Amino acid sequence: MSAWLRQHAAAFADACRRARHTWGSFLFNAIVIAAVLILPFAGLTLLDNLLPVTRALASDPEITVFLAPAANPSRTPAPASEIRRLALAADPQARIEFISRDRALAGLKNRTAIGEAVAVLGENPLPDAWLLRLSGAEEGVPAQRAEALAAALGKLDGVDHVQVDSEWIRRLAALARIFRLALMMAGLALGIVVVAVVFNTVRLQVLTQREEIDLCRLCGATDAFVSRPFYYAGALLGLLSGALALGAVAGMLPWLNSSVAELARLYGSEFRLLPLGPAPSAGLLAMSVLLGCLGAGLSVRRHLGQSWT
Repeated sequence: MSAWLRQHAAAFADACRRARHTWGSFLFNAIVIAAVLILPFAGLTLLDNLLPVTRALASDPEITVFLAPAANPSRTPAPASEIRRLALAADPQARIEFISRDRALAGLKNRTAIGEAVAVLGENPLPDAWLLRLSGAEEGVPAQRAEALAAALGKLDGVDHVQVDSEWIRRLAALARIFRLALMMAGLALGIVVVAVVFNTVRLQVLTQREEIDLCRLCGATDAFVSRPFYYAGALLGLLSGALALGAVAGMLPWLNSSVAELARLYGSEFRLLPLGPAPSAGLLAMSVLLGCLGAGLSVRRHLGQSWT
């Protein structure tokens, strides 16, 4: 075990020494890879900031049933009983609330501008309404249940209009899923670019050390011994590139927040884009290291199998 550790320590030291001696080209390659990684890293940062917002917005589906002007629950209780029956059949835990037209008008009058506009009309233009709040469940089920219930309520006599208030939340969730899928596809494509860049970088190193590698193998060195420094070189290149990409994304956030904060203030929010936490950042760095090792491994395996071995 100690011999294995010493071999890995020696290979790591050799990779660091060669990176230090060729620091100019090593840094340039790291910057090129970091430029490729900035796009998926920035997308993940944006997604990480938006997911808590979408979870906070996601509330229990609400259905508002607006009654026709002629429908008065005090005179015709049939629509009210049917509304209650359908709502409880769809969700036994549904919360049902009747909002009279007078109560709705009083709520509007609390808003100065709207209250003045209503006063000009001289009469109450609002209909009676029922507000149904369905209990939450796993993603997608409450919204589907709300749509089915809204369709059934819309067929009742005395119902003028049915509005599902959570429809925009479903659209927001759908957009988030599309963005996540697009980000995965972009990450896969750019990951291939990273592997190609590391492959070419390690290929040049292998060609530069061709005679040294031949001599080591003539002395009995195994392929694992010869390959190990190049794996560490690819890992170091991936690690440095990932760190540069994360630093670039974090450096862009204050500039982006100047525009985001202005938009958030228009909606009465203090939303800001925050850098990735330690765990996601460590995961992205590990992914960068794996891509570097993959590119180095493909390059070394290809060249060790050529005739000059």
